[in-house]
Amino acid sequence: MTTSSGSLTSGNPFATLLGIQVANARAMTSLADQAYDAIREKILRGQVRPGSPLSRRRLADELGMSVLPVSDALRKLEADGLVETRARAGTRVRVPTEADIRNLYELREALETQSARLFALRATAAERRALTAQANKVDTLFTRLGAKGGDPAFRFNVHQQHVRLHMNIAEHARSALLTHSIERSHVLILNWLFDVGARHTPLPPDFHARLAAAIVSGDPGAADAAMRAHVRYGLAEITGNFSALVASEWRERRKIRRKA
Repeated sequence: MTTSSGSLTSGNPFATLLGIQVANARAMTSLADQAYDAIREKILRGQVRPGSPLSRRRLADELGMSVLPVSDALRKLEADGLVETRARAGTRVRVPTEADIRNLYELREALETQSARLFALRATAAERRALTAQANKVDTLFTRLGAKGGDPAFRFNVHQQHVRLHMNIAEHARSALLTHSIERSHVLILNWLFDVGARHTPLPPDFHARLAAAIVSGDPGAADAAMRAHVRYGLAEITGNFSALVASEWRERRKIRRKA
């Protein structure tokens, strides 16, 4: 028996097969990740709206890949809460129920008020100045969004900047588990979906600047109250607009051919 790794596999059909299987699995994982990113971006850009059907075969054709990695991506997106599947009905962009929205807002409020309190106590002077500047930038973007609301690329960028603002608050709270919980529960991404799908009223002027001012003040009580009000803003509008969607329609009705 040799010690050369090449000699060990040379002429061994089982080792060769295992190597092919591992390579295929890695390629499939990569394709599934690509499909996940592409479909997720379509949803967050508003290119496929809540309630829109998601055909695995059509998505595979659009992405230039087989159905299998697309199916893997949709399962992950379902775990994230962005899509939903029913037997014999198919898959669609998720239409949240009133309970879904309420539960998400309650969880986000609990996590983000704590991150605001800890930021107020733990952030450095430089981090407070940076947050103030970032909040002003986000407000400017949302103001421009009111005039350019029909531009999907610009809307996508605005919401990306908004998520980064809130994640910076969490990261500078210096609680790794809290930051991980915000990311893992997808509260900011689902809020993004809710905004794209159901928020029509523009945000008030200086909406994020006022939040930042309370958080950088160093008063954890003021930071908590400001974040609580910030998170709750628009809840009634979003709940009402989603309720108007026809949740029972999962896909276009197929034409039934009658036998002659």
